[in-house]
Amino acid sequence: MMAIVRWDPFRDVVTLQDRMNRLFDQALSKTRAGDEEGLTASTWLPAVDIFETADSIVMKAELPGVSRENIDIQVRDNTLALKGERTFEREVKDENYLRIERSYGAFQRAFSLPTAIQQDKIKAVFKDGVLEVTMPKAEEAKPKQVKIDVK
Repeated sequence: MMAIVRWDPFRDVVTLQDRMNRLFDQALSKTRAGDEEGLTASTWLPAVDIFETADSIVMKAELPGVSRENIDIQVRDNTLALKGERTFEREVKDENYLRIERSYGAFQRAFSLPTAIQQDKIKAVFKDGVLEVTMPKAEEAKPKQVKIDVK
């Protein structure tokens, strides 16, 4: 059975804009640092997948190296906000690094949810560096099966 999905003509544009913003942020952070080898920590945004099932909206975010205590999730007015920070651990002296390519620092992302959800039933699981947030749809947002009577 296929569900009817509401077509959003701007979804691809928003995705493209997000990717372009990331690209420019990464390029500008290296230019500002004046270091083409990437020897400084730059800003970063975790990669995110958001998909819809019959009963819920699910977001998966890649957060390797981020501790659970440094992650904040909030849902307000049909917007999912994800904040956090991956800290740079100073196990090695700066002058001993030959290359630093991993990005560190605070991040913040916000996503508009396509349907109403049950905020009191949201569940978040953090395993192997992947955060999975399951947001059950409100009853009125779930698809309804219409029974056909035969006469």
